Amino acid sequence: MPPTDPFPAVTPLRFAELEGWPTLDVVPALAAFRRSAVASTTASPNGATVLAAPETRAPAAGGVSAALLDAAFQALVATPDPVSQTQARRFFEQAFEPVRVETPGFVTGYYEPLVAGSRERTDAFTVPLYVPPSDLVTVPPESEGAPGRFVQSLPDGSTRDYPDRATIEAGALAGRGLEIAWLADPIDAFFVHVQGSARLALPDGTTMRVGYAAKNGHRFTAIGRVLVQEGRLALEEADMAGLRRWLAAHPAEMRRVLDQNRSFIFFREMPDDEPEAGPIGGAGVALTPLASLAVDRLLHAYGTPILVEAPTLVVEGAPFRRLMVAQDTGSAIVGPARGDIFTGSGASAGALAGGIRHPARFTLLRPRENSVERADR
Repeated sequence: MPPTDPFPAVTPLRFAELEGWPTLDVVPALAAFRRSAVASTTASPNGATVLAAPETRAPAAGGVSAALLDAAFQALVATPDPVSQTQARRFFEQAFEPVRVETPGFVTGYYEPLVAGSRERTDAFTVPLYVPPSDLVTVPPESEGAPGRFVQSLPDGSTRDYPDRATIEAGALAGRGLEIAWLADPIDAFFVHVQGSARLALPDGTTMRVGYAAKNGHRFTAIGRVLVQEGRLALEEADMAGLRRWLAAHPAEMRRVLDQNRSFIFFREMPDDEPEAGPIGGAGVALTPLASLAVDRLLHAYGTPILVEAPTLVVEGAPFRRLMVAQDTGSAIVGPARGDIFTGSGASAGALAGGIRHPARFTLLRPRENSVERADR
């Protein structure tokens, strides 16, 4: 059965109706959009996804299709870099038309942790990160455009649910040579799973980047919500910093609480030849801080520019109003106006990401069907 229309209520707008548009800094979004454009020109045209490989395309949704985005991609690839604010704004105005999603929105934040790690197990580094096991496979989706489901393949050819976090943490994968790296702290390891990527500071002074490769197929459960429901934390305390404090203060209960999130992530080593760039997102491109957005990939085509307005979220001294680009996804990001803001790498980015839980309004920039001009004209 084909998916239903994910955007039952939208309102076409003019750019002049977008609050703050004439003074909005759109250069970071154009830089992020350029990364998607370059990737699109080299991606497989059928958008096929294989295990442990980033997804480069997504189904047409909300009136934004990969085919329509291609014209804008091609126009931008032909544009010299850098461009001015005026040129960047003109490009978006010529290539797109705003369409407001009337569904109430909500945003959270995520980042790339920087933690100490090792390629080898040592007395100090005992918590493993794993690559995908060979018996982790995907089964075909039930409907066109839906993702495959991760399951365990058995010797007789049948499949079953893959072991959950508790089973894996108890040693289900030990001895199979799947460890890609080792961390010192199980709390750090858990939040690396939640973020889906990390930069590891190795003992020899070099760094190693790891990123999402696959998952065990179980539904993500927010442990903050669990602790709030149990009365162990107040809602306002259930951000990332509050969760870390609670876990550190309750070591005897830590494993029980972490295991409430049955989802488990597998990793692969990522290129680290652009240290200033963010990790590789689901769209297969490096993420741009405060310009890359994780979205529900069944509802949004990767590469779609989205104006995100969250008046109660203050970033860099001002209410959050930024043009962003759909370049990543996450199992907890579900719905047409649900987004996860990539805030960058390291501790300061983590502090910002951990406090983002705010209502928001989403306005898609839908590609115009007519041709677009280069941004430098």
